[in-house]
Amino acid sequence: MELSNKNASREARALYKYIQDMYGKKILSGQMTSNWGYDELKYVKETTGKLPAIRGLDFIDSNKNKKEIKFAKQWWRKGGIPTIMWHWGAPGIGSGYENSKKAVDIDQIFQEGTPEYNAFWKELKEKAKLLKKLQRAHIPVLWRPFHELNGSWFWWGKKGPTQFKRLWITMYNYYVHDQKLDNLIWVLCYMDKPDAAWYPGREYVDIAGPDTYKADLSRLEMYNQTRAIVGDVMPIAFHECGIPPDPAQAFAEGAKWSWFMEWHTDFLTKVPKDHLSYVYNHDLVITLDEVPDIMKGYGEKRRSVWEFIKHIFTGR
Repeated sequence: MELSNKNASREARALYKYIQDMYGKKILSGQMTSNWGYDELKYVKETTGKLPAIRGLDFIDSNKNKKEIKFAKQWWRKGGIPTIMWHWGAPGIGSGYENSKKAVDIDQIFQEGTPEYNAFWKELKEKAKLLKKLQRAHIPVLWRPFHELNGSWFWWGKKGPTQFKRLWITMYNYYVHDQKLDNLIWVLCYMDKPDAAWYPGREYVDIAGPDTYKADLSRLEMYNQTRAIVGDVMPIAFHECGIPPDPAQAFAEGAKWSWFMEWHTDFLTKVPKDHLSYVYNHDLVITLDEVPDIMKGYGEKRRSVWEFIKHIFTGR
């Protein structure tokens, strides 16, 4: 399957091909990293002898977002895959995690001239500038905005599916069509009960999946609920977890996650070390050292100057 953005960059297409190729065969390991001093990657390395294939980053703190871009660049150049989420503070209220849980009148976001409208578009433009730095550096991103969308805790999920889809599609159209951000792979993140009413549609989504921190919840049920919504046209990921899935059990049951991402700080250190090491060293799990040269293996050949000129005049 192709990406939703028909003009996706060469790098985004290559990364998507790799993820699709691995889907159903192996699970990519992922680790969310915090930006306040704790070194999750060091802990994983010391505990397992490995590093994750995917590094999670967050536009949660405007003062530190440039560092997140730096980390994304470093991770791609190290051979890994960056994913970026955004704990977006409610427009017109303020930034940060606590403000992301505050309510806002979403209708006001779409009313030109309101404080909510002005704040919304200001933030969208600021993040677009950051993401363009990665595009100029030829770095693709697993872009995961509006996470846990059908929960009731973040502002984008408090007003129901219609308002959420309006937000998602607005961001998508602005970033893809207006800003020409062609390096993004659009990742939709449900909470632990995926619901079709919240699905924006295949034309706006490339990867979907749930997350949960509940150890007693059926992960297979979450997987199947997501699959019932998106079908077999895209990979299904386990976006955030408190305990990484047992890869052998997951595959035996039929929950063939594209990747998992362990949450940061205390969530990581509370994972039993023997389980973490077991997961990272399992044959079904891909770690950083096992990620191939994605551009070499999955990237399309660059066109010569003459081929490009021919394409301009003939469309071929």
